Amino acid sequence: MNASEFRKRGKEMVDYVADYLEGIEKRQVYPDVEPGYLRPLIPATAPQEPESFEAIMADVERVIMPGVTHWHSPNFFAYFPTASSYPAMLADMLCGAIGCIGFSWAASPACTELETVMMDWLGKMLQLPEAFLAGSAGEGGGVIQGSASEATLVALLAARTKIMRQLQEASPELTQAAIMEKLVAYSSDQAHSSVERAGLIGGVKLRTIPSDSKFAMRGSALQEVLERDKAAGLIPFFVVATLGTTPCCSFDNLLEVGPICNQENIWLHIDAAYAGSAFICPEFRHLLNGVEFADSFNFNPHKWLLVNFDCSAMWVKNRTSLTGAFKLDPVYLKHSHQDSGLITDYRHWQLPLGRRFRSLKMWFVFRMYGVKELQAYIRKHVQLSHEFEVLVQQDPHFEICAEVILGLVCFRLKGSNQLNEALLEKINNAKKIHLVPCHLRGKFVLRFAICSRTVESAHVQHAWKHIRELAMQLLQEERE
Repeated sequence: MNASEFRKRGKEMVDYVADYLEGIEKRQVYPDVEPGYLRPLIPATAPQEPESFEAIMADVERVIMPGVTHWHSPNFFAYFPTASSYPAMLADMLCGAIGCIGFSWAASPACTELETVMMDWLGKMLQLPEAFLAGSAGEGGGVIQGSASEATLVALLAARTKIMRQLQEASPELTQAAIMEKLVAYSSDQAHSSVERAGLIGGVKLRTIPSDSKFAMRGSALQEVLERDKAAGLIPFFVVATLGTTPCCSFDNLLEVGPICNQENIWLHIDAAYAGSAFICPEFRHLLNGVEFADSFNFNPHKWLLVNFDCSAMWVKNRTSLTGAFKLDPVYLKHSHQDSGLITDYRHWQLPLGRRFRSLKMWFVFRMYGVKELQAYIRKHVQLSHEFEVLVQQDPHFEICAEVILGLVCFRLKGSNQLNEALLEKINNAKKIHLVPCHLRGKFVLRFAICSRTVESAHVQHAWKHIRELAMQLLQEERE
């Protein structure tokens, strides 16, 4: 494909994408395929001779689309949202064209410097404490990770390195192995499974702290477990506080947990993967109060801030805590500015070496929407979730299972877990909308998350009508 054909095919692809997104509501939200459906539809080996663009695009509809779960359909209410917007898609095209691998400042100065500035822009939108911003001479700063799971692991490994160095400086006879077997990390029993995975990869024990009646980790519960572990000769070193948990969007109590972590010399990492986007709205910013106690903070603009995947924003108060854990400088990566103190080499802030020019997506989205339009988008989703909450509350057959704070409603039919499992099966088998469940205190609960950029009140009303009809069918069957 030469430049002339690329121009032609590029325009066709933009038309295809626009048509797909404009017509996505007409497509069945969840596919009718079985595992292994795709292999028989394509050859067993790659073609020896070139094939036409037309043939490939025909196969997109024949092979790919029948197996796609349409995350951006206004009938998709599962998991949490994944962001999508036209400005971000255009920026991704430019990122692909520039094609730099931005592991160091020298590898592409614009790639590094735009990321630093965009992370400061976003930090200011959230009103993060100054300590988290790079500014022109700050000790903190932000970095784009691939996912919140990556950010949690990076923070845990940095915290592990920091505590090991502190202990070995104080007691040089201590071996790494002796320290490792005593290190303990902590999170709420509502924390994401990626926290547990980070503990497994990091080779440390992980304790889960029982949450309170609102599914939040409280300071007293954390303190009790810390005291018990310290009495047993263990070394608490890392706490993950979640703001907007995956099961029910609950919020750990930062104002209680934060001071304890600071007093005990424990690294506090905040995971706000979903909820963090809402903190750009003044009325939701109080949910982030206590961030000043944290060592690192992370959320995903690629969930709810119209920046396409992948873009997970992570800030640290002290960047040397990260670079101290990951810094390696082989001669082939060195450059003349690396020790100047004027630049950032992001390879020292992350697990992979290579990195894409992801900050272009933030730059395009922030400029083409503006903060006010992004705030309006968040508010609309929250308003729609409360609209669904009211519909549920008006029906005596149903109950709300957790406080509705942002864009997630947890609800269920009053009755057994088996009844609710059957309801969810009916909903997802019908494939008109798509939901996923969670467990809260032993109860099987349905999650209704406002996800699509194009979702409107009519879609929420239609979804509720559909859920209610299926529930009444189910209750009728139960009676018979």
